[in-house]
Amino acid sequence: MLTQIKGLHHVTSMASDAQQNNRFFTELLGLRRVKKTVNFDAPDVYHLYYGDEVGSAGTVMTYFPFPNIVKGHRGTGEVSETVFAVPEGALDFWRARLEGAGVDGIGTDERFGEARLRFAGPDGDGFALAEVAGDPRAPFADGPVPAESGIHGFRGVTMQLRNTAATAELLKLMGYEEVGRQGDFTRLALAGGNGADIIDLEARPDAPRAREGAGSVHHVAFAVEDRAAQMQVRKALLEAGAHVTPVIDRDYFWAIYFRTPDGVLFEVATHEPGFARDEGVAHLGEALKLPDQHAHLRARLEQSLPAIPG
Repeated sequence: MLTQIKGLHHVTSMASDAQQNNRFFTELLGLRRVKKTVNFDAPDVYHLYYGDEVGSAGTVMTYFPFPNIVKGHRGTGEVSETVFAVPEGALDFWRARLEGAGVDGIGTDERFGEARLRFAGPDGDGFALAEVAGDPRAPFADGPVPAESGIHGFRGVTMQLRNTAATAELLKLMGYEEVGRQGDFTRLALAGGNGADIIDLEARPDAPRAREGAGSVHHVAFAVEDRAAQMQVRKALLEAGAHVTPVIDRDYFWAIYFRTPDGVLFEVATHEPGFARDEGVAHLGEALKLPDQHAHLRARLEQSLPAIPG
């Protein structure tokens, strides 16, 4: 069993409208936009990052907003729900806030003893807020949401699968342990993680396969401290039969990718070098930052990409 993985690093999804996406996460959910850059493989599309004050691993939701993208269809073989941690007693605040903004799909439930508020994102994205006692992570304090009710970061994600056994074994190799079962859900947790350390697997053997589009999670990334730890994880995954990419420089972290037996795209990303590598903490997410290979496109991209307030 690996010990290098510390929990989630980030979750990356797809959206249909960059401006709407930015408003939802910064103005409604109260996260900080910590980076405004572009998709490495499609530079005409933004890559937007939202998180805590500095974009700590385990807090960062990222998006590729593709104009004219078709809407995704929920199903098996995907991350079906992204769960954020909020303080105990905060759900009444959040229910009123989300209802006041006309958010769809609002409802409450309880999973493994945690009170949760479920809701949909602008493209039908599946989200939940879970009340978590004693989370030491600090919410972003300079946004529109009071710190006493603010989002601490991720609690974890839910994956909807036809059969959970193979993915559960993979997660156990990655350091997770099964801690409970509730109906169709199996919960795996990472002891001593970064707070974003819960994975729920939902067994849906008769459900159709998901179809990726706006509102779909593209991949979920797991955090390791540095490149040495990442290489140890890569070696173990290869030995276990996973098809793992070489290490890729993503400017703000180093990344490797592989798919679970059920087709969910996983990434393992380093803490280093972080989002402050090319702009000061006080100004994170303000300027358009471009990977070196796309720097020559700056004039065109600044004209063609939709304006997003600083």
